[in-house]
Amino acid sequence: MTPPSRPGTVLLTDYAWPDDSVERSVIEAAGHTLVTGPAEPASAEAIEELVAEHRPAGILTCWAPVSATAVGASPELRIVARLGVGLDNIAVDSATERGVWVTNVPDYCVDEVSDHAVGMVLAWTRGLALFDREVRAGHWNPAGARLRRLSTLTCGIVGFGRIGRATARKLGGFGCRILAHDPHTPKDTPGVEMAGLEELLCRSDVVILHVPLTPGTHHIIGTGQLALMRPGGLLVNVSRGGLVDTDAVVKALDSGHLDGAAFDVLESEPHVPAALLDQPGALLTPHVAFSSDASVTELRRRAAEEVVRILADETPAHPCNSPRGLSAGPGEQR
Repeated sequence: MTPPSRPGTVLLTDYAWPDDSVERSVIEAAGHTLVTGPAEPASAEAIEELVAEHRPAGILTCWAPVSATAVGASPELRIVARLGVGLDNIAVDSATERGVWVTNVPDYCVDEVSDHAVGMVLAWTRGLALFDREVRAGHWNPAGARLRRLSTLTCGIVGFGRIGRATARKLGGFGCRILAHDPHTPKDTPGVEMAGLEELLCRSDVVILHVPLTPGTHHIIGTGQLALMRPGGLLVNVSRGGLVDTDAVVKALDSGHLDGAAFDVLESEPHVPAALLDQPGALLTPHVAFSSDASVTELRRRAAEEVVRILADETPAHPCNSPRGLSAGPGEQR
């Protein structure tokens, strides 16, 4: 790393791991000071107070909200770096107006999230979670199995970016038909048929969500969309909880129209609605699809390195905005 133009303070708002050692080693090796907030994500107001108190030149944030007020609370602020991919907890427009970079780490967990999605599909087709619960409860009933052959199913992937492509590649190895929907239709999709969202829902036995949460994708799956799905299908969400209307999913499971719902994320997380917990067809994990020993270490290091780059007046590796008065230069990656 190039030495910084001047030392600065960096605020780590929160973290989903045991300590801040990786972030601290990168930030302090570059001559800056790291200030760490609470491990659990604090409220927007609490983050605003931390920013006003420490006046950081850089902010590293995992889940905590970095509001427009927080962005404006430090005149020295030059970057808000997301420890993750999605930007729904950052006031990106406000940062852009104030000439503040917003960055993420878009490709650190491609293998992990796609593995998690495929694992959820296999758990459903083979009844793994359901049978584990039954055996532990003292029931041994192989004759009651209602299992599926994955190679005979159609899997629809909503969102065909890095992770969606990886999921398609892995599912393709099982021989199933793959449909995909993306607003930006890729040119080359061997083994994958591109389709409109409604067509994909109508034709798919399994629907997997790999899209970011934006105002346009909030509740992209609700009552109407679920009604289009084939009876007895599976919905998988490993992206953002707000993509799915949970109440509509519960009703679809209650009626039997939807056989399974596999969620790593929930709109109400960490609270899990009791009605969802009561569903035998629900497979739930606690927002860990991104996680592995390798991916978390890579994420932390690369996010911290982005902060160091900006404070050294270098070009960010993964800019997510075009700050007023600044340019990412020819190396910009979207």
